[in-house]
Amino acid sequence: MDQRYGALLDWLETSLQATPDAVTPVAGDASFRRYFRVKLGNETHIAMDAPPEKEGSDAFLALACHWHRYGLHVPAVLETDLAQGFLLLEDLGDDLYLHRLSDEATADLLYGDALEALIHIQPRSSPPEYTQPDYDAELLEREMQLFPDWLLEKKLGLHLSNQEKAMLQTTFRTLIESALAQPRVTVHRDYHSRNLLVTESNSPGIIDFQDAVTGPITYDPVSLLKDCYIRWPEEAVERWLEQFREESARAGLHHADSATFRQWFELMGIQRHLKAAGIFARLDVRDGKPGYLADIPRVLDYMMTAAYRQPALAHFAGWLEERVIPAMMTELEATG
Repeated sequence: MDQRYGALLDWLETSLQATPDAVTPVAGDASFRRYFRVKLGNETHIAMDAPPEKEGSDAFLALACHWHRYGLHVPAVLETDLAQGFLLLEDLGDDLYLHRLSDEATADLLYGDALEALIHIQPRSSPPEYTQPDYDAELLEREMQLFPDWLLEKKLGLHLSNQEKAMLQTTFRTLIESALAQPRVTVHRDYHSRNLLVTESNSPGIIDFQDAVTGPITYDPVSLLKDCYIRWPEEAVERWLEQFREESARAGLHHADSATFRQWFELMGIQRHLKAAGIFARLDVRDGKPGYLADIPRVLDYMMTAAYRQPALAHFAGWLEERVIPAMMTELEATG
């Protein structure tokens, strides 16, 4: 039993004024947070263990309470100890969207609910006690830099020429300009099938929102519809995106036509997937978590497909196809 787990058990006994019947690990996110299902009699709760020196909980707490007040189905906060990094939360279950997305008919229903919830998230301002960071040019570029730093160089061992580095910087600038041109809304920042839960009422349940920022309107739709963990036919994605564009326009969140909104969406997807590919590689190289490597080819293909649609990014698309994707596939074959 590690030291933090022992401290968590002590805190739970004090908070619940009883010894739990069981405390069992549940799947966590790609961070230093850990989650445990706490059973006491006929009730279950979720305990979050977020080491304060690595994962602050102030943002999670502020956003959870703020969004809960607006009727969004985030976990209710039952007990907190921010000094130790412990929170006791409502248990929304473990029926992830990812496990339910078996066909397009089911996806139509689930994505309909998720896109409707997103339209309620986007107009929300920051909580009174916490100011959401701005998704500015510096943050956008820092995220994309994870791609060459962690995937290309540290994981794949590719040594980029000056010409390749310049091409990447030109691509980054194009993506940043598009992102900053979009209407600004509240962005969950990880709105996908592993962070949405099918619940009995007010579905979906929404988790892992502590990194929310104020940023581009298409970022969360990209996370959902170009999910790193599951892929849908282009026709379905276009249909869901147009549904969201129309509903978000009716909500007063933007005035973009279909072509403009789709352009924002495509370029935003490349930015997000550059970040995701870099993070997945970092989880393996730095943190010893190789489980996300198998998702990188899907992410790279999303990028390549979207980039080929943009004349200004044709060089980048061809480079991905000829240099990066083969290197990634060779790496996966070598590691089994």
